Amino acid sequence: MSLNLHLFRMFAAVVRTGSFSRAAEALNISQPAISKGVRDFELQVGCRLLNRTPKGVVPTDEGLALARHAEALFATERAAEDELLALRGLHNGSLRIGASTTIATYMLARYLGAFHRAHPGVDLVLVSANTRDIAEQMANQDIDIGLVEGPVEVRGLTAVAWQTDVMALIAAPDHAFAGATRPIDPKRLEDEILIIREPGSGTREVVAQALASHGIEPTRTLEIGSTEAIKQVVAAGVGVSVVSEAAIVDQTAQGRLKRIPLRGMTIARSLWRLTSPGRVAVPAARAFEKMLGERTALCGLSAPMVT
Repeated sequence: MSLNLHLFRMFAAVVRTGSFSRAAEALNISQPAISKGVRDFELQVGCRLLNRTPKGVVPTDEGLALARHAEALFATERAAEDELLALRGLHNGSLRIGASTTIATYMLARYLGAFHRAHPGVDLVLVSANTRDIAEQMANQDIDIGLVEGPVEVRGLTAVAWQTDVMALIAAPDHAFAGATRPIDPKRLEDEILIIREPGSGTREVVAQALASHGIEPTRTLEIGSTEAIKQVVAAGVGVSVVSEAAIVDQTAQGRLKRIPLRGMTIARSLWRLTSPGRVAVPAARAFEKMLGERTALCGLSAPMVT
């Protein structure tokens, strides 16, 4: 059986968007054409691929299996198109970069600026999400570059250490910790409201592991899904938090936040570049990866060994 790729694309769009109408918008065709295309595709493969429910369209087991192949097939198609354009001297094409929140917000600007100056014809797309989501997008080949903050265990991906990020305990300037003349005992964190990121965040995983390794069990936590929001809440006097030092440069300089040293405890983490063995990287991705290594070295940042 030879699959009709035109119909296959319609089916994949419905699965990706969860809706016939949104799939029609994505492909710039009418909804009746999408509905007919999916029906014809189901007839071709000989089984039902989608279940229509009041809450949306849900793929069957057979549909899920085909959808996984669709992701790889059309990602390869996009890569081929980009590579053909990029081989003309990196004057065209696109580069989709996915980065977990802290990296995207506080660390990538200089790399994006340098790349744009070197290759102004390449369209840059930056996706910011937590570590888990970026890993899933890299595995699904929705992005070309994946940079994350925490440990990643996703089938089909390899994590390569990129650089080291030091974490800092922060508090408001009028917090009791701020007046300490020497590093505080980490056990005092157990009596504070510890503000943490959402599940799936690399920052949350690293902080939790570091505290657990020192036998520290915070009794009160507040979960907030944004480092920027965490800084605002801490500055307002609600609890303390541990965030990347890169995220607090401006606020500590302005006196809105105070960095609090911990006695006998340093929290640092590796930042990781995700790779997908066997996947052919487009030239724009290879150029950006080269720049990641070069500018890390030029800026004097630590780049741990590959693990």
